[in-house]
Amino acid sequence: MEFNEVIKRRASIRNYSPKKPRTEDIIKCLDYANLAPSPGNLSLLRYIIIENQEKIDKIAECCQQKFIKQAKIIVVICSDSKRAINLYDERAEKYIKHNAGAAIENFLLKITEMGLASCWVGAFVDSMVKNELRIPEEIEIEAIFPIGYQAKTNKTKQKTKLSINEKLFFETWKNRYRMPLEKVRREDI
Repeated sequence: MEFNEVIKRRASIRNYSPKKPRTEDIIKCLDYANLAPSPGNLSLLRYIIIENQEKIDKIAECCQQKFIKQAKIIVVICSDSKRAINLYDERAEKYIKHNAGAAIENFLLKITEMGLASCWVGAFVDSMVKNELRIPEEIEIEAIFPIGYQAKTNKTKQKTKLSINEKLFFETWKNRYRMPLEKVRREDI
């Protein structure tokens, strides 16, 4: 699949078929997540793969999102900020979020390319997830990803995004024009 097509096809899927993805494929997707830029090339992210259905059901409860129970695999992405804090002090938290976001996007794009589906879950009760997965208190849970094959009955498309012209400025905040005064056209992008 072409890279542009992968980006356009990536969507939050909340309805999975009963077919279980291969764990090796999930590990391959995580390997691409691991290639994302990180602050000072520090290895801050950790990944937990969950295949046990009882644990998946408990994680769904921690997230208060029933659709997660349909997934046959869940990936929990965590960060260990200790080394980043030692190096970057008050900027560490921002850098960790940059790293997590870049890794997650790589992960989601690879999942899409491989014909799998997922949904980025950021709403959960941290203490409950940490307790269920025995995650130490100092480790931050960045996000949870139920993974499966999209159910055939529910073809989800990526939702329409606000036009780049509504979000793009030149030289100063809210200046929508480039010199000479011309608006960027969608065909030019």
